[in-house]
Amino acid sequence: MADKTLEKLLSNHDWSFPVPIAYGPGRLETLGQQASALALTNPLIVTDKGSAELPFIQTLQQALRNAGIESAVFSEVAPNPKDSDIALARETYRQGGHDSVIAIGGGSGMDAGKATALTANNDCDVWQFDFDRDVPVLPADHVFPKLICIPTTAGTGAETESTAMITHTDRGMKLCVWHPDLKPSLTLLDPEITVGLPSSLTAWTGVDAMVHAIEAYCVPDYHPMCDGIALEALELIGRCLPTAVSTPDSVMARGGMQIGACLAGVSFLKGLGLVHAISHMVGAQFDTHHGLTNAVVLPAVLRYNAPAIEDKLPAMSRALGLQQADFEAFHSAICALLDQLAIPVTLSELGVPLEAAGRLAEKAHQDAAAGTNPREADVEVIERLIVEAITVGR
Repeated sequence: MADKTLEKLLSNHDWSFPVPIAYGPGRLETLGQQASALALTNPLIVTDKGSAELPFIQTLQQALRNAGIESAVFSEVAPNPKDSDIALARETYRQGGHDSVIAIGGGSGMDAGKATALTANNDCDVWQFDFDRDVPVLPADHVFPKLICIPTTAGTGAETESTAMITHTDRGMKLCVWHPDLKPSLTLLDPEITVGLPSSLTAWTGVDAMVHAIEAYCVPDYHPMCDGIALEALELIGRCLPTAVSTPDSVMARGGMQIGACLAGVSFLKGLGLVHAISHMVGAQFDTHHGLTNAVVLPAVLRYNAPAIEDKLPAMSRALGLQQADFEAFHSAICALLDQLAIPVTLSELGVPLEAAGRLAEKAHQDAAAGTNPREADVEVIERLIVEAITVGR
C-alpha cells in the first residue's frame, strides 16, 4: 500500500457502501448537520459506563445542540452488554420520548445501542431477534428508529450492521441479535476520537479487528467480495496497528485502524470461526475484554486450523508483508506481533480457570461462529483448544 494512500487518511471521505459512512478527522464535531439531514429531533445516546464521562460524549452532545437537537445519554451498559441492560435502555428510550439512537463507544456501547434500536418501537423481547431464530413478524406499520453508529475504538467493526452480541443472563451465553430491516442510517468514523485510547486498549481492539479479517478470510465459503475486503483490512491493520500503539497521536495510523476495523467488520458477514466462538463464551462467563480474549485464543485456533487454511496463507502473508507464505512463518509473525503488543500468553492470565474448559466448550460449540470455522470441531476438540489456550497459549 503506497504512502500516498495512507496520506488520504488525513482528509474527509464519504462512502455509500455498505451503509452511508462519513470518515475524517474531526467529523464528530459536524454530526449535528448530518443528524438534521436525517430529521433526528431527540436521539438517545447509548454508550458504556466507561465512556460516559469521556470528552467525545460532550463533543457529540454539543454538535447536536449546535443544530438545535437535544439528546440524553444512557450508559448503564456492562462491558459485555446484558439483556437486562437492553430492557432498561428501552424503558429509558420510551420515557424520554426519543425518536432515534446514537450508538457510540467500543463494541459494548454499539452493541447495546443497536439492541436498543431493535426493541425500542415494538414489544418484542430482545431474544426474539436471536440470529439463530426465525425473524420476528412485526406489525405492518412498524418502523425501527434511525440509528447512527460511532466507534470510539478501532476493533469491533460493528458499525455497519444491526448485529449485536448480548449476554443472555439466564443461559450465561453471548448470543447474536439482529433484524435485516435495521441498518445504520449513518456510520461516522473519526480517528481523532481514538487518539486518547490507552495503548493496551489500542492493542486489544486492534487485534480484534485483525482476528475478524483472518477468520472471515478463512471461512471456506466462496465470497470474493468479503475476501477482498478482508485482505484490504489485513493490510491496513498490519501497517497501522504497531504505529497506533507506539505513536498514539498519529492520526494517520489511527485512521488506518478505523477504516481497517470497519472493513474487517464488513468482511465477517461471511462468517467467523472458533476464536470468536470460544471468546464469546469466555466473555459471557468471566467478563473479559472481547478483543483481548480473541488475541489470546488466536494462536491455538490457528494451529488447529492449519491443515484447512493452506490455500489462504499466500494472500494473507502478502497482505501482512511477509517474505514467506508457509504456516510456520505466518503463525510466528502473528505471535511476534502479539508479543510486541504485550498481549498475555494464556487465558489463565485473564482469570479463566482450567476447570471451566468443559462448560465453555459446550457453549462455544453452539455458537454460530463455530459453524463457519474452516475445520470442523466437536465439543471434545473445542475443550482441548480451550485447555491449550488456558495452559500453553502461544
